[in-house]
Amino acid sequence: MDYDSVADELYALRPEEFTAARASAMASARTAGDRELAERIRALRKPSLAAWVSNLLVRSSPGEVEPLLRLGEGLRQAHQDLDGTQLRELSRRQHALIRALSLQARQLAKEAGHPIGESVQREVENTLHAVLADPEAAEAWAGGRLAKPLSAAVGFPATVEGARPQRPAPPAAPAPSRPGGKEGERRRRKLAQAREDAEAAERELRDLQGEATVAGQEVADAKQQVDGLQRRVEELTGELERVRGEHQQARFAERAARERARTADRRAREAGRRAATAAARLERLASSSPDA
Repeated sequence: MDYDSVADELYALRPEEFTAARASAMASARTAGDRELAERIRALRKPSLAAWVSNLLVRSSPGEVEPLLRLGEGLRQAHQDLDGTQLRELSRRQHALIRALSLQARQLAKEAGHPIGESVQREVENTLHAVLADPEAAEAWAGGRLAKPLSAAVGFPATVEGARPQRPAPPAAPAPSRPGGKEGERRRRKLAQAREDAEAAERELRDLQGEATVAGQEVADAKQQVDGLQRRVEELTGELERVRGEHQQARFAERAARERARTADRRAREAGRRAATAAARLERLASSSPDA
C-alpha cells in the first residue's frame, strides 16, 4: 500500500463511497504499522460533486486531457506576448473545447448515476477555464484528485487550493526614447485593446452560453412534461374507448332487458285474460248444473 495508489483509488470512487473507503484505507495503514501513511490518508478530503465530475472526466477521457493542457499553454503564451491574432483564434478553440468537455462530463455523470444540474455544470466549466489560465491548476486537474472545483478570473491565473500564489511581476522600466517608439507604443495599445476586447467577448459568450444552457434545460424539462402528459392522454383515451364500449354494451343489454320485460308483460296479460275466461266458464257451468 502506498499513498498515490490509495489516493487514486479513493478519488475514482463515487462521492458517497469515499468516506467509508478512506476509513478502511486508514485502518489498513495502521494495521500495517504505517501511522504516517494513515495520517496522510486521513487528510484526503471528500470531493464535492463538481470536483468528482471533473475527476471523472480526466479518468474516463484521458485523451481529452492533453489537448486542453496544450491549449492552455498556447493561451497563456498569447496573453504574455499580447498576440491579438493568436489570442482570438485560441479563444475560439477554447470556447468550443470547454463546451464540448462540459457536455461530455455531464453525460458521464449521468451514466455514473449522478445527474448534475446547471450550477454544478458551471463549476465544471469554471474548473476547465482555470486549467487554461494557470499551469498549477492544470497540473491539479490532470492528476484527477480534485476535492473542490477550481476557479479563475478570465485571462488571469487561477488560485489552486494549497498552491502558493504567484507574485505579480514588477512594472517594466520605461523604454528609452528611440526612433519608431511611438509606433511601437501604438502597437502595444492596439494589442492591449484587442486583449480587453477578447476578454470582454469571452465574458459575454460565457454569460450567453450559461443562458443558452439554462434555456436548453428548460426546453428538455418542458419536453419531458409534454411527453408525460401525452402518455397520460393516450392512457385516458384508451380508458375512454373502453368505457364507451362498456357503455354501448350496457345500452344493448338495457334494450334487450326492456324487450324481454315487454314480452313477459304481454304474456302475463294474455295469461290473465285466459284465466279470467276459464273462471267465468267454470262459474257458468257450475250454475247450470242440476246439483247446484
